[in-house]
Amino acid sequence: MTTYLDGRLEITSGDITRISVDAIVNAANSSLMGGGGVDGAIHAAGGPSILAECRKIREHEYPDGLPPGEAVMTTGGSLPAPHVIHTVGPVWHGGERNEPSILYNAYYNSLVLAGEKNLSSIAFPAISTGVYGFPKDLAVTTAFKAVKDYISAREIPRKILFVFYSPADEELCISILAKIITED
Repeated sequence: MTTYLDGRLEITSGDITRISVDAIVNAANSSLMGGGGVDGAIHAAGGPSILAECRKIREHEYPDGLPPGEAVMTTGGSLPAPHVIHTVGPVWHGGERNEPSILYNAYYNSLVLAGEKNLSSIAFPAISTGVYGFPKDLAVTTAFKAVKDYISAREIPRKILFVFYSPADEELCISILAKIITED
């Protein structure tokens, strides 16, 4: 595990559904009804209570679906994490549709929600870098900026993890962050 930002940001790889933190972030689709990738894995591992709460959110708060960049919270169901923060990242369209800003908001708003709920730890997957096609290097840069901006004025959550499914993606993130930190 590699750390940044005075130890508040940790980079690792593994199965996010097995991470013991206060909240894991779900790279959800706007329907909040589950899907593939991380979204499907979280719903499968967490059980039906997550979907039940997502249905209530759709009925009462977001009948047209959760907009990209926004975040909502449900129970963690059977997951080690007691909470799931669902956020929708952007689909990559070449960067012409404000995708970096939307991705930034997905990370930032998830952190805001965790802070509002006084959660001390949160784990993020690589939002939008799978089937949504967001370039991994730009995604890492954007996510790091959102975390750095958020923690510059806030103490909660104290521990933020970027959890990559593959060790290769973890290493890519570390190499990208090394370049960013050298340039700062």
